[in-house]
Amino acid sequence: MKFPKFELMNENNEIVSHNDLLGQYTVLFFYPRDNTPTCTQQACMFRDIKDTLKSLNAEVYGISGDSAKKHTNFINKHDLNFSLLVDEDYQLSEQLDVYKLKKVFGKESKGIVRTTFILDEQNEIVKRFDQVKVKNHMDEVVEAIKIAQA
Repeated sequence: MKFPKFELMNENNEIVSHNDLLGQYTVLFFYPRDNTPTCTQQACMFRDIKDTLKSLNAEVYGISGDSAKKHTNFINKHDLNFSLLVDEDYQLSEQLDVYKLKKVFGKESKGIVRTTFILDEQNEIVKRFDQVKVKNHMDEVVEAIKIAQA
């Protein structure tokens, strides 16, 4: 299945589109919010496997509803080595069915459910991970890319 066409702003207020992803494998991870414990852990884990992803001709982007300014602060605070994309209106998140009603600490509200997509060089979705558990996720991502490239 083809990943939808999109144009989102990154932390530097530059437009990143589906066309920028062509020619390489891409990991797009949707996460609820910058600077929350699990989201920080996940982002730092992607930071730490960046060289492994690069060796697999794969780029990584994080996507949340946070602003470019919040993304910049998050990147600087945790030395992240990849771009974060802004989906403030949740248009792409809704299109991909990752913006849903969820329960956090007994309270229901709409938000992004932690989801990762792996795209091939033509922006075809080769793997989708729903309701991601961060602990072993990096191993799952690397393995899925290797399988897709085999």
